[in-house]
Order: sequence, then C-alpha cells, then structure tokens
Amino acid sequence: MKVKPGSESAAVIGPCAGLSAERLVSIRQVLDRVGDKWSLLVIAVLEEGPLRYTDLHHAVTGISQRMLTLTLRQLTQDGLMTRTSHPEVPPRVEYELTPLGRGLLDIVTALIEWTSDHHDEIHRNRTRVGETSSTPTRSD
Repeated sequence: MKVKPGSESAAVIGPCAGLSAERLVSIRQVLDRVGDKWSLLVIAVLEEGPLRYTDLHHAVTGISQRMLTLTLRQLTQDGLMTRTSHPEVPPRVEYELTPLGRGLLDIVTALIEWTSDHHDEIHRNRTRVGETSSTPTRSD
C-alpha cells in the first residue's frame, strides 16, 4: 500500500500504515457502517437468503422498526444488500445480501461466534471491574 506523492499519511503503524488521510476517512466510514451491532445482526440473519421486513424485524431481536428501516436503507445504499419490491397485492418487499454483502458473512459469523464463546469470561471481567470501581477507597 503506497502513498501517492504529495498526499499525507495519517497512520504510522498498524494495518492502515501508509494509507492517505482520505483513504482512512473512507475506511472509518465503512467500518462504522458494517461494524455497528444492528448491521452485523441483519447481515447474519440474511445468510440463508432473502427475507421480508417483518421476518427481519422478528429475527433481529431488540431492534426498533425505525432502526431496522435505517439499517436496511444504509446497507442497501452501500451495496451490501438489495431491496426487491414485487408487484403483488399486497406489495411484497424482500431484502437480500449482494455478493459484496455475502463477502462479510465469514467475518460476521466469526465475530458472533467469538462473542458467544467468550461471553462468560467477558461478563466476569465486567462484573469484577464494576465491583472494584464501586468499592470505596481509603486515603491515608
């Protein structure tokens, strides 16, 4: 990954080292989109194929209708899924991952599996840290 002459590099170490500031902004925007909890879960439930809005709403537990609508709109805008409206009465709309969106499935699935595998350990750590921070300290 080379930086064009005259462009400024914003990262010195890590996987983004040598990338231009403009490229880093783009990377952060994409990571913000695909890395939020609702996008990850929507992508995961679409693994088996297209779903209607109501089916997605039931499958992604805890998401509000407003947030699901926003998430679907953003994922469609980024080309990670398609929205197909079938000319029927009543109208039927389905959402499906594009090849670009399917490219995220292994990453999303691995992240969800890792989270599930380490849930108890993380919960114990959070509880321990919470207990330590709420314990009054004595000053001498």
